[in-house]
Amino acid sequence: MNFNDRHIVHMDIDTFFVSCQRIIDPSLVGKPVIVGGSRERGVVASCSYETRNYGVHSAMPIRTALRLCPDAIVVKGDMEYYGNKSREITEIIAEDAPVYEKASIDEFYLDISGMDRYFGCFKWTSELKEKIIKHSGLPISFGLSSTKSVSKMATSEAKPLGQLQIKFDEVQSFLNPLSVSKIPMVGASTHKILSRIGIRTIKTLSDVPEDVLIRLLGKNGSSIHRKANGIDPTPVIQHSERKSISSERTFDRDSMDLLRIKALLVQMVEKLCFQLRSEEKVASTITVKIRYTNFDTHTQQAKLPYTSCDHILIRTVLDLFAKVYDRRMRLRLVGVRLSGLLYGNYQINLFDDVRLIRLYQAMDHVRHRFGSDVVKRASSLHALERIKGVGVD
Repeated sequence: MNFNDRHIVHMDIDTFFVSCQRIIDPSLVGKPVIVGGSRERGVVASCSYETRNYGVHSAMPIRTALRLCPDAIVVKGDMEYYGNKSREITEIIAEDAPVYEKASIDEFYLDISGMDRYFGCFKWTSELKEKIIKHSGLPISFGLSSTKSVSKMATSEAKPLGQLQIKFDEVQSFLNPLSVSKIPMVGASTHKILSRIGIRTIKTLSDVPEDVLIRLLGKNGSSIHRKANGIDPTPVIQHSERKSISSERTFDRDSMDLLRIKALLVQMVEKLCFQLRSEEKVASTITVKIRYTNFDTHTQQAKLPYTSCDHILIRTVLDLFAKVYDRRMRLRLVGVRLSGLLYGNYQINLFDDVRLIRLYQAMDHVRHRFGSDVVKRASSLHALERIKGVGVD
């Protein structure tokens, strides 16, 4: 792959939640702002640059943040509004960009390779940036280079409201002085391991033999080594909006065992929510579907604030099932569908309880490492026991 011919843009809305709140309430402009929940148990979902100057950062307990910045204004988040603004920006980008990927609710990659022959890539991206700012009212920064990872790091260096192009022959000189923590996929634990052995800058990291990093960090060591040397062949994947995710179970023998059926619904919700969080998405509509033994099929639907939290959606699913199952008749199928999906961090739905955030993070970490079935609620374990010998599709 000839990286010299690639032109990859990374665009990121500056302090997205805070910037949205400033559109809603312009009096917040220029003031230290925290988007989160209650002052007692809430967590910072987003914060303005004015608060970051005091050491405040995302995922910090709000009590801690307010000790660092006592004058900060705490605002409750509005995920529905954020979703609408995100879609607005997506539509603007879709009008102009030949290929674009929506990486999160406020982050995009664009592949504009070849455009330099007709229209300067940096000039084109600058004009797209101004168009987004004009129509959405939101500040946005971008980085332009030959790879996704370098462009993302360039955006980080350009913020706030900046733009930075790293030409092919400038990549290594740009990367060398940066902290290894700037590399995408280098999290806190990896950064700690590298710092412990004296690897703090990308220059030092790039000089370490790849096999040494693999022994130190596992299979991720190879990818991190390549990115430290400006090598990242990851393509921009054209964005397509998936509208829903769902799960259904058809019984081999029709059933009226409501305890088992409800436990099965709980199990479905757990898996769907884990999938949502893994893809950094949230849902706003939930539907329960049943099919009676005579093949009559019925659904019940509910709208709710954007979420990907098991404990919220399980309650809703069981309420919907109680409404839709209104006959004393055996069932042959049950299902759950989550729709109205958009990119968003699930912490926005949990910012009233730091302990819940930590619980979900711990459960998801275990599931990612050992499999999605390794952690379950007690009620869904009952479903597994009852399914043995009954059989489902």
